[in-house]
Amino acid sequence: MLAPVLPLLHRLLQPTFPGCLWAGNPKRREIALTFDDGPHPQYTPPLLRVLDRYGVQASFFWLGAWVARTPETARAVSAAGHWLGLHGYDHRSFAWLSAAQLRQTLLRTQAAIEQACKIDSERLRDVRPPNGLFTPQTLHHLDQWGYRSVMWSVVPVDWERPGVPVVARRVLDQTGAGSILVLHDGPCGGPDVAATTEQILPPLLAQGYRFVTIDQLWANMAAPEPT
Repeated sequence: MLAPVLPLLHRLLQPTFPGCLWAGNPKRREIALTFDDGPHPQYTPPLLRVLDRYGVQASFFWLGAWVARTPETARAVSAAGHWLGLHGYDHRSFAWLSAAQLRQTLLRTQAAIEQACKIDSERLRDVRPPNGLFTPQTLHHLDQWGYRSVMWSVVPVDWERPGVPVVARRVLDQTGAGSILVLHDGPCGGPDVAATTEQILPPLLAQGYRFVTIDQLWANMAAPEPT
């Protein structure tokens, strides 16, 4: 079972690849809530309503193919002020791509987002590899091209759809200061994403966590804990 292994894998990978964003500042009671594989015309809109209800800003790592397929949904996410990142055009694992293919999948995704949302593609610098798979060469290329590699610290394996209570419990058990939470609003995991988010937000807010975007997490990495 993958769910118990991922926290251990995170502890191994974080010091090995320190140039990636694996978590935020552990001295700041902040969380980044992120969503992969969207935007999806059926699953993303109810998720947006939940986020709006609780006043939470999230970060979405998009597939270019879905942006091109559902630009109205993409525009709704962007208009709500959420942070946008890249997840490749069609979810092919970066580890298996040549440098030219990797560059192309990122540029195509940027172009799709720029066209749909009318935002400058230069703002789209944050990249999360599909399936969490990468090589040192992948990271070298991303850095060379001016991208920022964003990973994760809490992955409740929601794409297997073990049930909303199970996913919510995994999130709540693993979350701490600086956590980067990963859920999915695409075809895998998307049917449950709004309900899961509805379950995790109230207890995390009650514990005094503040939700920030990935951009804010980068900026606050070296900042002291607010008093």
